[in-house]
Amino acid sequence: MNKKAIISDRAPAAVGPYSHAYLAGETLYTSGQLGLDPETGELAAGIAAQTKKGLENMSAVLESAGMTRANIVKTTIFLADIGDFAIVNGIYADYFKELSEYPARSCVQVAALPKAALFEIEAIAVK
Repeated sequence: MNKKAIISDRAPAAVGPYSHAYLAGETLYTSGQLGLDPETGELAAGIAAQTKKGLENMSAVLESAGMTRANIVKTTIFLADIGDFAIVNGIYADYFKELSEYPARSCVQVAALPKAALFEIEAIAVK
C-alpha cells in the first residue's frame, strides 16, 4: 500500500508532532484542524470565526492531497461547549451546501482542546 504524509503550506503549522494528514492508498485521514490563522498561528475570535477558519484549514489540507470537500466521507467535530452546536451546524451546512449529500458526522463535547480552542474538526476523505 502507498502511504504519504500530507503537509499543507496553506494550513497552520501543526501544534504537535503530527502531519496535517496521511494518505493511505486512496483514503486521506486528516488531523484535527483548529480555527487558527495560518499566518499568525492565533485562534480566530469566537465560535463562528473558529468554525469557518477550521473548515478553511481543512480545505487547504484536502487540496494539498488533490481532493476537495466532495471527497469527504466522514467528519468528527469536537466542541468545547455543546451549546455551540446550532452555530456550528449552520456553518457546517453552508460549507457543504454545494454537495447533494452530507458526509457522515459525529459531534462531541470535549473537556478541552489545544490552545483553548472552541472548535476542532477532522475528516476522512476518499479519492
